[in-house]
Amino acid sequence: MTGMTSEDEFAELFPETRRALLHRIAVAQSEGRTPSLVGAVVRDGRTVWTGSRSCVDGHAPDDDTQFRIGSLTKTFVAVLVLRLRDEGLLDLTDPLGRHLPEPAEVAEVTLAQLLTHTSGLAAEPRGPWWERTAGALRPEPADLLSSDRPLCHPVGRRFHYSNTGFALLGAVVERLRGAPWGEVLRREVLEPLGMTRTSLEPRAPHAGGWAVHPWADALLPEPTEDSGRMAPAGQLWSTTADLGRWATFLLDGDDRVLSADTLAEMRVPTVTAKPEDPHSHWGLGIQLQQDGERMLFGHGGSMPGFVAQLWISEEERLAAIVLSNATSGPAVGATAADLVRITAEREPRIPEPWRPLPDVPPELLALTGPWYWGSAPFVLRLRADRGLELARVNDLSQGVRFRAEADGTWTGLDGYHEGETLRVVPGAEGPGGADTHLEVNTFVFTRQPYGLDGATEVVPGGVDAEGWRGL
Repeated sequence: MTGMTSEDEFAELFPETRRALLHRIAVAQSEGRTPSLVGAVVRDGRTVWTGSRSCVDGHAPDDDTQFRIGSLTKTFVAVLVLRLRDEGLLDLTDPLGRHLPEPAEVAEVTLAQLLTHTSGLAAEPRGPWWERTAGALRPEPADLLSSDRPLCHPVGRRFHYSNTGFALLGAVVERLRGAPWGEVLRREVLEPLGMTRTSLEPRAPHAGGWAVHPWADALLPEPTEDSGRMAPAGQLWSTTADLGRWATFLLDGDDRVLSADTLAEMRVPTVTAKPEDPHSHWGLGIQLQQDGERMLFGHGGSMPGFVAQLWISEEERLAAIVLSNATSGPAVGATAADLVRITAEREPRIPEPWRPLPDVPPELLALTGPWYWGSAPFVLRLRADRGLELARVNDLSQGVRFRAEADGTWTGLDGYHEGETLRVVPGAEGPGGADTHLEVNTFVFTRQPYGLDGATEVVPGGVDAEGWRGL
């Protein structure tokens, strides 16, 4: 077969795209008044562009320069928690007290609520500003909570971002693994993924953190503290090269660390961050943001002297990373979103070639075609992965996809039937016969509307004995 193209042919971005990306980060560095800024774009698991700007000629950071990534650390903690869940060592509905008896004041908060920032916990721990003070001030988990008001809101009722909550999740990882969470992270996640330049402490080459004077072009160095128990909330250092590997993992999974199905579960929106902003959502340790027609997932981060952002578009298999070494100024979230948009609009993803089924099972082929839920016509299609797609005839764009399971059933992947089980109930003539019907929970689909095929007994509520008639 000739005339086919490979995605490898498009691995390198066009010069016009590269210049547009460089222009975007140059504007961010200049207008944001940051000492340096580095950006990267990852497409289909490979880094296709990196660029940087610096206030010092000849000293621009590259993809191996470490920056502090702040709350992007929380995505790593969430992966550790989900690993424990998948191993059966905990359940996300478990109360915190089941795994961490102290602090008793928040023992009934669930692990899921901590992951989704719906625990009601205060945003910050007690004591002085944890990001600029030694972690030794809070040596134990109980030392993280305010002594007079550990909960700011009713448990489970609303979104309230909590650094303290992720510090407690890190303590749960330590308790169940019997080792410091940072060591667990290195052994179970970073090393398998080849992320050798991600660490709790900075390793050369790394950027220094700076504050920029609000009213003058002047700099002030920021302190770098070991935040101790609060480290799971935001202490990691990393590079654009390593975060490109992390983005690829968050998109596709790696069975040595976490499956693609579990990662897909993590990025399902579970709570809206602000009622007045319906475009911002949170999953299990994952931030989601609607950017025009594009849904992005990832996380942002900030620590004294640093800001960071990772955004990923699942549909376009694109990720963008922006790291900067200023406490405030550059809008890295908007910059990273723009890097995704620029690449996607200028060089849209080349879709995979259509391929037919390697074999066509007659019993599955017999299921295709029209089905009826009552009087509403649907069509069932058989996909190349042996999955099914069920859609209304008058709105084929809103079909529900079903994944084939080993037991002969299918599981809904999206839409109204997401997570529900589709079963084929054979009729007297076999799985494709006229009286075969489909069941999805209490929904029954028949080959003819309301029992015209004679299978009236399967229609919930029955069918009028006189059948269809005129007025």
